[in-house]
Amino acid sequence: MKTRYLALLPAVLLAAVGLSACTGAPVESASANTPAYCSDGPIRFGIEPYEDPIKLEPAYRVLAEAMERKLGCEVEVQVVEDYSAEVLAMANNRLDIGQFGPMGYVFASSKAGAEPVASFGTADGQLSSYTAGIWVAKDSDVQSIEDLRGRDIALGGVGSTSGDVLPRYGLKKAGVAESNLNISYAGGHPEALLALTNGTVDAAQINSQTVASATAAGTFKAEDFRQVWTSEAIPNDPITIRGSADPALKEAVRDALLDLPAGAIAEVGTFLDVTPPGPLLAVTKETYQPLFDLAATMGLTEEDL
Repeated sequence: MKTRYLALLPAVLLAAVGLSACTGAPVESASANTPAYCSDGPIRFGIEPYEDPIKLEPAYRVLAEAMERKLGCEVEVQVVEDYSAEVLAMANNRLDIGQFGPMGYVFASSKAGAEPVASFGTADGQLSSYTAGIWVAKDSDVQSIEDLRGRDIALGGVGSTSGDVLPRYGLKKAGVAESNLNISYAGGHPEALLALTNGTVDAAQINSQTVASATAAGTFKAEDFRQVWTSEAIPNDPITIRGSADPALKEAVRDALLDLPAGAIAEVGTFLDVTPPGPLLAVTKETYQPLFDLAATMGLTEEDL
């Protein structure tokens, strides 16, 4: 496989993993009524950069402020640099809560003891999902995934569920060896889409969430492109809590997340193609078992993040 990088993210040093912090609304000063789990400072909530951080931060700040009102202490949002950064941050007790992509959660579960709490529900009360996809230009002579042999393809980011692992799995199942492809990592879902729309690659991974958000923003017209492969449905991102967290904090976070008003979730829901959203729904490790199975099938390890 010939691999080139369209955009390289900075290396992550553990001492500086709290990268892009932004704080929610101020919380009243500590008092005798302040929960004990607030005594160690803000509750730190990490988010993988599945969309432009400039867009993610204000959306998650709304969600964090709603959590603050229920928890009685400050919730600090941190949009980390990449998938591995969030796993490392939680493993080193620098995050208390983390929203991971499904494959990121697989490794956070083993490395950081991350425990899934909730994920995003639809307005009719069902757990939401999304799909990975590979797209080409409408006038491309690539008609199927098998036709990608010898072509340039942009993936999102190393370790991404829909931006890396699932497209590679789809290619493998179709009998397309990675040695017969020119794979590049664009640095994220929006960047992979941009590589395709700019014509710098023959094909790109674009998941259904990115299609929805880019279409709404006017930066993608599906009629000008063609999807040549799509994955089975993937359960949406779990919001997890660090396994070593105070049991009282675990219970409080679970109660808060499952009782958030729809308005607190709506802005985040637009990035996850859950519009309008319902309440967050409880999830367990079993919800994501197919991703654990996929990691085993692909022989993935933490180094693959």
